[in-house]
Amino acid sequence: QVQPVESGGGLVQTGASLRLSCAASGGAFSSYLVGWFRQAPGKERDFVAAISGNSLRTYYADSTKGRLTISRDNAKNTVYPQMNNLTSEDTAVYFCAATAAASGSLSDGLSYRYWGQGTQVTVSS
Repeated sequence: QVQPVESGGGLVQTGASLRLSCAASGGAFSSYLVGWFRQAPGKERDFVAAISGNSLRTYYADSTKGRLTISRDNAKNTVYPQMNNLTSEDTAVYFCAATAAASGSLSDGLSYRYWGQGTQVTVSS
């Protein structure tokens, strides 16, 4: 099994860019599908993006498509979502999740077995 740990969150201004990280310990990380989700105050958790173990496949939510690029470095056991042109609507706690084999939709949190604790991203105007 793997244990994801998020980092890189913080307070940024509208229009800024931010790169989050998800570092995983334990397990054969390169074989895990990794997804990112976010939860804004008072709202449900939403899918952001996902990447396959070999990086050949990436998936994006419509809300972030074109502004977010997800990548991974399996040598470092780390996944990086790079977010650009941030707005206040991007303010949320961002979670990293991993699964060895997705049994359902990649945008469904129930498809992921291992979750990090989250990192806060706050975008101010």
